[in-house]
Amino acid sequence: MAHLFRDLSLGHSKRDTTPPTIMPPKPSALSSADDLPSPLGQLAANLSDSDLSLTAFEIFVAACRTSSGKPLSSVPNHSAANSPGQNSPNSQALQRSITSTAASKVKKAFGLKSPGSASRKSPGSGSASGSGQGKPKRPLTVGELMRNQMRVSEAMDSRVRRALLRISAGQVGRRIESVVVPLELLQQLKASDFTDQQEYVEWQKRTLKVLEAGLILHPQMPLDKSNSAAQRLRQIIHAALDKPIETGKNTESMQVLRSAVMSLANRSYDGSYADSCHWADGIPLNLRLYEMLLQSCFDANDESSVIEEFDELMEQIKKTWGILGLNQTLHNLCFTWVLFHRFVVTGQLDLELLSAADGQLAEVAKDAKTTKDAEYSKVLSSTLTSILGWAEKRLLAYHETFDRGNVETMQGIVSLGVAAAKILVEDISNEYRRRRRNDVNVARERIETYIRSSLRTAFAQIMEKADSSRRASKNQPNALPVLAILAKDVGSLAINEKQVFSPILKRWHPLAAGLAVATLHSCYGNELKQFISGITELTPDAVQVLRAADQLEKDLVQIAVEDSVESDDGGKAIIREMPPYEAEGAIANLVKIWIKTRIDRLKEWVDRNLQQEVWSPQANQEGYAPSAVDVLRIINETLDAFFQLPIPMHPAMLPEVMNGLDKCLQYYVIKAKSGCGSRNTFLPTMPALTRCTIGSKFQGFGKKKDKSPNPQKRNPQVATNGDSSSGIPQFCVRINTLQWILGEFDVLEKRIITLLRNSESAHVEDFSNGLAKKFELSPAACLEGIQQLCEAAAYRIVFHDLGHVLLDSLYVGDPSSSRIEPYLQELERKLMFISDTVHEKIRTRIVTEIMRASFDGFLLVLLAGGPSRAFNRKDSQIIEDDFKFLKELFWANGDGLPSELIDKFSTTARSILPLFRTDTETLIEQFRRLTMETYKSSARSKLPLPPTSGQWNPSEPNTLLRVLCYRNDESASKFLKKVYDLPKKL
Repeated sequence: MAHLFRDLSLGHSKRDTTPPTIMPPKPSALSSADDLPSPLGQLAANLSDSDLSLTAFEIFVAACRTSSGKPLSSVPNHSAANSPGQNSPNSQALQRSITSTAASKVKKAFGLKSPGSASRKSPGSGSASGSGQGKPKRPLTVGELMRNQMRVSEAMDSRVRRALLRISAGQVGRRIESVVVPLELLQQLKASDFTDQQEYVEWQKRTLKVLEAGLILHPQMPLDKSNSAAQRLRQIIHAALDKPIETGKNTESMQVLRSAVMSLANRSYDGSYADSCHWADGIPLNLRLYEMLLQSCFDANDESSVIEEFDELMEQIKKTWGILGLNQTLHNLCFTWVLFHRFVVTGQLDLELLSAADGQLAEVAKDAKTTKDAEYSKVLSSTLTSILGWAEKRLLAYHETFDRGNVETMQGIVSLGVAAAKILVEDISNEYRRRRRNDVNVARERIETYIRSSLRTAFAQIMEKADSSRRASKNQPNALPVLAILAKDVGSLAINEKQVFSPILKRWHPLAAGLAVATLHSCYGNELKQFISGITELTPDAVQVLRAADQLEKDLVQIAVEDSVESDDGGKAIIREMPPYEAEGAIANLVKIWIKTRIDRLKEWVDRNLQQEVWSPQANQEGYAPSAVDVLRIINETLDAFFQLPIPMHPAMLPEVMNGLDKCLQYYVIKAKSGCGSRNTFLPTMPALTRCTIGSKFQGFGKKKDKSPNPQKRNPQVATNGDSSSGIPQFCVRINTLQWILGEFDVLEKRIITLLRNSESAHVEDFSNGLAKKFELSPAACLEGIQQLCEAAAYRIVFHDLGHVLLDSLYVGDPSSSRIEPYLQELERKLMFISDTVHEKIRTRIVTEIMRASFDGFLLVLLAGGPSRAFNRKDSQIIEDDFKFLKELFWANGDGLPSELIDKFSTTARSILPLFRTDTETLIEQFRRLTMETYKSSARSKLPLPPTSGQWNPSEPNTLLRVLCYRNDESASKFLKKVYDLPKKL
């Protein structure tokens, strides 16, 4: 097969006499024409390529009908019998002579070459002995050359030329642009002009479909759907598809057809008379017809070569622009597509074609910058998208498509793809126009995309190969791990990239090699991370992989550095894309996995064992839980195992070990106190505010009377079984356990220092940071847990365990007969048990909490004791005496709590007790004043009901109101009746 660029191939000097050996692309890269549909547009009309070709030929002949008859200088290579129209009387209409020159301007500009051997002549050349009779044949005319190129029969050619002569004779002086060629051919050619009636019918149908395509389906001007001429023409055409129409000059059907056609063809945008007919200049019909004409420039016998008479034929083809509504801009775009398409469908072997398409695309780029026509932009975008899409199918995986043998083809495809992308982005993209052009380098971005995509694909393939190699040798001793094999293959791929592809891609991206190795570095790094995440200890396989990875990294970084020497930033951007693998860092990650595994196991152990822990004093002779001893034993074992690991980074990883163990111990503490509740868990529900007298049945405001008095509601969530996991004995064991753990931290931290000193990897500076060897979360959790447990235990004792002698009995009915002594007796027994059970360091704290809970309970009886309690002023002495006895229980003649501590927690009660001996009128006056001060304007008309805060205070309205509600005298009853409409007697 001939080559267009025999003397001007890419990457070679014109002076080279031996063309480079061009290897065909790999099978996966081959593309058929079906993969590359025309981007110039699809026709709505049912016109085949042969229909379009014949129509294009008719337009060509019509446009060139005034040419002179000088013959071509070359002779045909066909026999006389096959020479089209050589004896035709009408041939002079197209007898424009064209001379084949040795150095055609267009061909030279784009490097296009014609067939160069005698055995491969173009249709416009031949041998003296071609006829077999030894007589030379006369030269072909341009019309005959075109007929041969477009494979039009001599008979059809003759008919068309005769018809055009008659048309010209009847319309002297008219420009061809003002003639609707298919319409005139319909009128001039009859069935008698055809030897075959069916051929005439098919010709007529084809001609009518061309009119439909140009005037109705793809008009140059938009067509209104209600246009009557279009409707008539459509009816005529559809009718003719079933029955041929009479096309004589004076026939009615022809007159109707002519009227409809000319009405549509003579339309103009401003409604004025147009001297040109618009019947074949609508997109995409005109582009497809022109595409057929441009394809005729290629040798019929050698599809990758142009004919010798290329320039002369092109000069004649351009005469069709007037009919087709084309210009140089659209010609450049169509010709680019035809060159590119020819390169693809002829096997992608001719670099000359590829270079010619690339050169023509440079002209298109110039046009795109100056042409803002919307229709042109649409076709331009479609064409460039098609070219770029085809190119990128190869370039996004160029390792599959190219190798050392055909890398020159790659260079041409890259150039073409980048050029197309630049036009699409820089001259068509609206987004690009809105941005500063200096911010975008289209060529570099595209090359970067190709490099990254192709190397990722190549990496995936060699990884699959390495995996297969590993499976094949898995039964052999000392078989290499997959990632060790992969590291070697990646290194070879990087070298091949640097030597073969990077020199080409460097033309558009100065850091092509560096970018390639950075991509490979990232791909291998991802696999390395997955490998490391799947192992829990340093195995021989892990060591081999880490060493191979380290060597690969050195090789890749070396290539990147060499490639970046002359770059602006010295390659810093590329190096930043290559975070180091570092064997030590990989080992550190493995150690982290080891730590996490141990910590997770310890946490699971805590969950499992605390579910079985009984927290019973009888089961724990030491006073604390066995699980606490076990959890500290496991922590010690974990530390021993950590310092025995064969790693050079014990000091660096110790903080992570400590953090994990600290959190795990904190988790144990949280679980140990869970389920025991808090202060609010055991506080009873506050009863509704009531007005009461002795012996009355109390009720809340606005509620019906209860049939029987109700005791204060207890929290239903409080356990009732004293031996349950939340009983007081269990509270004591939990408190002791947290206190014991708290005391073990010093011992544990000293042992860590000893282990660290014995570690070979430790240095003097490793002992300077003491925080790294201390527990922080768990000691704080222990202190918080002890406080919470002491508080919960105290309120459980007072409000739950002793509720029957405090909440249910104290001052019920007659205060003088239901005093505090029973509560004090039972409370003392509880205090004795706690004193004997709880660790000595915790005794004062828990007894203090019990005292605080007792004072709260005492006030709750006085101020929210429910409907079974009422007090006179004389009862105040009883109340004050009972509170004194309560305080003395905790003072215990100086052996109990310090008096200062007792005074601190009894402040609230001591401030409220005087209210019970204050006269009612004074209380009412104080209540009014405080309420008005608190609520200001809202209290002038009516005193509002102050809400219950639970924070008792003699200066707080709700506290005074509660004293009045429980005051058993007439004045209080009248006041409450008047202000809050409470009945005097209930």
